[in-house]
Amino acid sequence: MDILLLSISLFLFTLLFASNFVLKPHRLKLPPTPLLCLPLIGHLHLLNHPIHRTLTNLSQKYGHVFSLRFGSRLVIVISSPSAVQECFTKNDIALANRPLLNSGKYLDYNYTVMSVSPYGEHWRNLRRIVSLEIFSTNRLNFFLGVRGEEIKCLLCKLCGNLLEDRFRVVELEPMLLDLMFNIVMRMLAGKKSFEGHSYKFKEMVTHIMAHSGATNPADFIPLWGFIDPTGFGKRGKKLAKTSDELLQELLDEIRDKEDGGNTMIHRLLSLQNTEPEYYSDQIIKGLIQDILLAGIDTLVVTLEWALSQLLNNPEVLEKARAEIDSSIGYERLVNEADLPSLSYVQGIISETLRLHPAAPLLLPHCASEECKIEGYDVPRDTIILINAWAMHRDPNLWEDATSFKPERHANGMKNGAESYKLIPFGLGRRACPGLGMAQRVAGLTLASLIQGFEWERLNNSLVDMSEGKGITMPKAQPLVAKCKPRPIMKLVYESGN
Repeated sequence: MDILLLSISLFLFTLLFASNFVLKPHRLKLPPTPLLCLPLIGHLHLLNHPIHRTLTNLSQKYGHVFSLRFGSRLVIVISSPSAVQECFTKNDIALANRPLLNSGKYLDYNYTVMSVSPYGEHWRNLRRIVSLEIFSTNRLNFFLGVRGEEIKCLLCKLCGNLLEDRFRVVELEPMLLDLMFNIVMRMLAGKKSFEGHSYKFKEMVTHIMAHSGATNPADFIPLWGFIDPTGFGKRGKKLAKTSDELLQELLDEIRDKEDGGNTMIHRLLSLQNTEPEYYSDQIIKGLIQDILLAGIDTLVVTLEWALSQLLNNPEVLEKARAEIDSSIGYERLVNEADLPSLSYVQGIISETLRLHPAAPLLLPHCASEECKIEGYDVPRDTIILINAWAMHRDPNLWEDATSFKPERHANGMKNGAESYKLIPFGLGRRACPGLGMAQRVAGLTLASLIQGFEWERLNNSLVDMSEGKGITMPKAQPLVAKCKPRPIMKLVYESGN
């Protein structure tokens, strides 16, 4: 009898063990998370603008890999090079997706635009088109003259009507916006194709960037989307309709002219003639919109931060000017071919991107399958946020982390683990494809402004370096400064008029 009871007990114990540890899934080992997770909204109550600073403060408490609940969605926030390296090497394919947010449905042609498209055959085709037809070295070289002409126009505008030997007050942001808009639109469509639309396109870019930079609770609380109490969804749909009509108008205008141009849109329309079933108007409009959004605001913001840092660090400005003068001389303006020899100017750009990345939180990734990051489980559909801003200012990674020191980049981009410390353009399959163009335009514009003008602050007070709201981290206060033409500007001004 005792043996029978013992056998039954052992059987039941074995069955219970199997039930708990074999038949049931193991508990997930998720990253640390704040305790106060509220019903429906999760940890959304913890988020304050600027969000990258809020997440940095949370990482100091919960670690460089921690998790949050944004309503019904699990979000893992990463701010360490080792975890970033694991994301974009071992897990690069698993994390190559983008989360399907509501804005992508109506603003990004139902997730068919390259920046938000799910990883797969469609995305690979878009990436190939962009790499070959838009941002290849040959295509960038083809428009070298366009970039040079527009930068000279900016320099002449800064001179004013006369080359007077005195300082004049200028607000940089509108001028930089005109510069980048003109460069991008001339590369996309050719100057004559947009003369009647410039204000509408600038307004479109501004509104979409503002809408994209706002948090939509409906992305994480499904019920919110049905009610839409703030009208966020309605405004987005109206904006999508307006921008689509504007892009279609531009596309039809170029198609109807049939002038045999060689702009980016001309190239895409020629592909449409070959494969009309794939290169639809919607696909082309999505590519145009992506380039406008990624290529204008980000460069304006970067240059405005760079000039602000130079004004607050005049010794850096003088060192950069000395490098340009000794390398280029005083008889001609700097050009793109000179940029590789201007290592200190390149260091200024890198240091600006370190302290003021145009995407402080990289575009979010989404796990298409279960994976692990630094030993933690990452369930399928988890949103991954990379806090580049936190990494770029981490005192454990950078000496005197908050100081502006271009010389720290004297040896260029590091290789190996060091390369994961500075990631302003992202990494892996979804890294920014416009890196080459951004480096050319930012470097040439900044070098030209330094070579052509003396720069001073409005008064003895430092330039306000506080951050405003927006997806690209703009300055809270627009940069207003004083500039005076240097002697070389006489040559530039005369040749531009």
